[in-house]
Amino acid sequence: MATRKELIEAVGEKYRAGTRRQQREILDEFVRLTSYHRKHAIRVLALPAMARTGRARERLYDEAVRQTLIIVWEAADRICGKRLKALLPTLIEAMERHGHLCLEPVVKGKLLAISAATIDRVLLPTRVLANAGRRPRSGIGSAIRQRVPVRTFADWNDPPPGYFEIDLVEHCDGIKEGGNYVHSLVLTGQVPCLL
Repeated sequence: MATRKELIEAVGEKYRAGTRRQQREILDEFVRLTSYHRKHAIRVLALPAMARTGRARERLYDEAVRQTLIIVWEAADRICGKRLKALLPTLIEAMERHGHLCLEPVVKGKLLAISAATIDRVLLPTRVLANAGRRPRSGIGSAIRQRVPVRTFADWNDPPPGYFEIDLVEHCDGIKEGGNYVHSLVLTGQVPCLL
């Protein structure tokens, strides 16, 4: 990549200063060397290097959000971004209620709006440090994880819960004449099969 940038800078000046015929020859050679599409090569060579540098994107999630995300991630036992995203509203509320977190409304809003992919991207350096520089192994474990569907914290309302049948039984051996009797309350549950 660095060599292409150097080539663009070196050839770009000649291209912009040359005549039409020289530009065509320079362009043919440049396309042959870089395998760029001809139109893309024209755009790259026509602009000076200063004009090509795009403006830096403003970071949406600042250091306060990153530090809070690390605290919440540690509290959730270092779970993946997809599960952490589903757990964030409940976990933040519980941690604030018990005095473990005190968040500004702006930071809290950003944490609740962050996506699972961004959580993984923001936490990547911390994960690498936490694993002593080791990346997770691939192999049989990852193959199984890819085949088994993962249900996140937010997915547990599907399937709907079952129902109970309640029955009250009196143990009086026939006709009630008075006195105390034993009663049984029987609950029979119907739980849907998850298979």
